Amino acid sequence: MTKSDFLQYAPWPSSQTLLKSLERSALITRTVIGNLSQGQEIVSISSNLNPPHWEFGHLIWFHEFWVHRCGLESNPSILSDADALFNSSGIVHDERWQVQLPPLDTLQNYFSDVIERTFTILRSGSLTPEQAYFIQLSLHHQDMHNEAFAYMWQSLAYAWPLDFDADSVAMQSLDLRPCYIDFDECLFQSGSTSQAGFIFDNEKWQHEVLVPQFSISSHAVSNKEYLTFLEAQIASGGSPSEHQPAYWKKKGDIWFERFFDQWLEIDIKAPVRHISAHNAEQYCLWRGVRLPTENELSLLMASPHADWLPSELWEWTSSTFMPFEGFSSDPYQDYSAPWFDGKHRVLKGWSSFTPNYLRRPQFRNFYLPSRSDFFCGFRTCLI
Repeated sequence: MTKSDFLQYAPWPSSQTLLKSLERSALITRTVIGNLSQGQEIVSISSNLNPPHWEFGHLIWFHEFWVHRCGLESNPSILSDADALFNSSGIVHDERWQVQLPPLDTLQNYFSDVIERTFTILRSGSLTPEQAYFIQLSLHHQDMHNEAFAYMWQSLAYAWPLDFDADSVAMQSLDLRPCYIDFDECLFQSGSTSQAGFIFDNEKWQHEVLVPQFSISSHAVSNKEYLTFLEAQIASGGSPSEHQPAYWKKKGDIWFERFFDQWLEIDIKAPVRHISAHNAEQYCLWRGVRLPTENELSLLMASPHADWLPSELWEWTSSTFMPFEGFSSDPYQDYSAPWFDGKHRVLKGWSSFTPNYLRRPQFRNFYLPSRSDFFCGFRTCLI
């Protein structure tokens, strides 16, 4: 296909469906930014974070740029200097702390104006394929930044301002007994087709792959399992910090985990979270198992849930994030292509902060294997 691939991502959702999704996403963004206490928007430079108000301005700019400016800088923004302030492709990461941002009320008005213009389009009830695609692109981009706010707030120990059950990521009372599920060698359709609804360009295109026989865990590795590994490393003279999850601490004989601004006693049945791929691999080496490949985990996640338990976490694979044969970028060319650098790792699944419409077996998330700040975990395969 050509650069107009994105016009083939039918069937398009109805205007009413998109309107409800955008209203939900916008409410999350407004609530998160609006509940920051004065001074909390000031954060130290970190490779894993953005200044919160800059990130807010960026997601508004992105929406306006693609939905209302047709992706052209020659079409002016309603906010002065928006391109120079918020185009992430032109502002290297550390410079985002140096940008002179407009006042928060200006950014909030910018957000309201841009979103209301899109609401007007959606309420009209008639969308062109271009409008349907770019509204979805901007919606999903905002969803991803809402999730990024969640793991940023987790990293900064800020209170999460939305209702959330800290136990919702626990293993659901073990409806299944943890076991390994055997898959025979099979042909698997990896990737997405052009008529599967909205997709991201790194899913192009569906292709048949031969997946050798493998056995994969029905459950993600639990806190209990990981704690056994951690304590074995400590007993053998290892440094706890080398393998310890980012937000764990021990007080007396009890281990605690910080969830946003609250220290909670570890639920041993819950899947271990905030684990880097490197630490996951160290666990696997100790247990005599391995991480699944992207195809193996995709095959599991395309299977009925009666056979396996979702972890409500992004799950690491052993696969490097690379393009499928015949890849071509969609209009937002920086979504995937810059990250095909041989360094990023594929993750599959979703977290509790991922909206339902992004919870697809074909979705490919990607992070550096050293990262553990986002909501991630892992499951294992037998060797």
